[in-house]
Amino acid sequence: MTEYRLSTPLAEEDVRKLKVGDKVILDGIIFGIRDANLIRMFDGKVPAPTDLTGAACIHTAPNVRRVGPGKYEPVCIGTTTSSRMDRFTPGLMEQYGVRAVIGKAGMMEASMEAMQKFGGCYLAIVGGAAAWETQRILAIEDVWWEDLLPEAIWKFRTKEFGPLIVAMDSHGNNLYFDVKKEAVAKLDKIYAEIGAL
Repeated sequence: MTEYRLSTPLAEEDVRKLKVGDKVILDGIIFGIRDANLIRMFDGKVPAPTDLTGAACIHTAPNVRRVGPGKYEPVCIGTTTSSRMDRFTPGLMEQYGVRAVIGKAGMMEASMEAMQKFGGCYLAIVGGAAAWETQRILAIEDVWWEDLLPEAIWKFRTKEFGPLIVAMDSHGNNLYFDVKKEAVAKLDKIYAEIGAL
C-alpha cells in the first residue's frame, strides 16, 4: 500500500499508477455531482457548464449557507452512496475526461470498465465523515444549475482532502468485490461453527 498526494486536475499517468488499497490525499478543485445534475447532463443531454477534464468529482448534495447571489459557504459536505450513479461514470470519463470519482459503498461493472478504458479510479471515503470532509474544503468557488439545489454542480477548493482509499483502479481491481469474495468463501465455515449446515 502506497500513499500519494495528488493535485487536481489529475493526469492519466497519475491515476494509472494507483492500485487498490493505496491511499490518496487530494489538493485543489473537487466538483460536487449528484443524481439530478447527472440526469440533466446525460438523460437531458445538457452539456456540463464547466470543464471537467482531469476532474475529481464527489457524490454529494451538500448543506450550504447562501451568503450572496451565487455565493455559498460550506456547512456540512457529506458524501452519498455511489452505486445508483454507476450508469453515468462511462460518460463522465469518456465525454468529459473525469479521472476520479469519490464516494462511498462502491460502483459496479460499468464503472470498472470505464476506469480501465479511460484511466480512472474510484476513491472511497468513510461513511459518516461529513464534518471531517467539510474541514478540508477551503471554499465553494462556484456553483452551476442552482435550480437543482442542493444537487447543483459545485466547485470546491480543497486542501489535504483525504486520506481516500483507492477502492477501484484502472487495472480492473475492485476492493468491494474482493471483500465480498472473501466473505462468501468463509460462509461454509461460519455456518458449520454455528450449526446452520
